[in-house]
Amino acid sequence: MSDPSDGKTDATSAGGGPIYRAVSRFMAVPRFVIAALILISIAINFANVIGRYVFFSPIIWAEEVMIFIMVWCVFLGAVLVTWEGRHLRMDLLASAIPSPWREIVNSIAATGFLLVAGLVVSQSWLAVSLFAELGQKSTTAGVPMLIPHSALLIGFALMVVCVAVRFRAYVSGDLASEAEDVVRDYGSEPDTEDLLK
Repeated sequence: MSDPSDGKTDATSAGGGPIYRAVSRFMAVPRFVIAALILISIAINFANVIGRYVFFSPIIWAEEVMIFIMVWCVFLGAVLVTWEGRHLRMDLLASAIPSPWREIVNSIAATGFLLVAGLVVSQSWLAVSLFAELGQKSTTAGVPMLIPHSALLIGFALMVVCVAVRFRAYVSGDLASEAEDVVRDYGSEPDTEDLLK
């Protein structure tokens, strides 16, 4: 989402249709879940350290559960990155292409993202369904494998929603660019007085 203070607004956020507003509000959920998962992971890790070095009895399932938590954090974080248009990309050439070719390149990239992410969602659905049917559990913690594998399914499904809702902003290039942010933040010449302080 564009920061109003930087003078940029994307086409969808300006009007803020009902779907855009709903998805924008929903983005608070992954943020909250990531924060909660990180706190849980820290607590598990702390308890494991105390158990291992104080009581000489480590929590055997701790490492496995923390890996599953990390997987969920990565895929939920990818949803937020997708919503804000901040995925790593090679946009040096794309930003130099004149309009309308830039919009064509951006639309090809956004459509490609939707197609690939849609394929990942369909394949992840098959894997999650298989894990649910088989009832397979992790070796140490006994966590149903349906849970960690659902991170991929849910993460990519939400990324598809993000790109679909903000498709116009992806095509027009109104989403923030890392290169533009760096130039805006650090591109101006430093003030001599600031250097002498």
